[in-house]
Amino acid sequence: MTAKEALAEFKQGVALLKNGYPQKAVLLLRSAVEVEAHNPYYLSFLGLSIARADKKWKEALNLCETALQLKKNEAQFYLNLAEVYATSGKRSDAIDVLDRALEIFGTDTRLKKARSRVEKRRSPVVPFLSRQNFVNRGLGKLRHRAIKHFSSS
Repeated sequence: MTAKEALAEFKQGVALLKNGYPQKAVLLLRSAVEVEAHNPYYLSFLGLSIARADKKWKEALNLCETALQLKKNEAQFYLNLAEVYATSGKRSDAIDVLDRALEIFGTDTRLKKARSRVEKRRSPVVPFLSRQNFVNRGLGKLRHRAIKHFSSS
């Protein structure tokens, strides 16, 4: 297989992964990695597909971390690694990865969204009111600012 064919398989594998077919994506991404074993894009997405399809956390984490070591300035690699951590039950590691990425890339909306999805939500301040109630929303924002202020001090 040539590098051009590997790229085509990679693109098809990523499309399958996005459409919810991680098992099929693993096959295509593995063959792409066989051609270019040190391509960080191939490694990262293979790791993500292995995590989703086979739940082989150690292998998936190794692939995603290797990709990140090869190319540290790609936000998608942080997102993939964080997703593998989160799905393997290591929420705090996922948050650490996303925080590190936010320090590097600033206000990347994908990173912020991923962080808010991974972060465990606190219970409403006033439990007998709904989470969307304006009192709970206001008090929740105040609590968040207070926690952030006191944790940084």
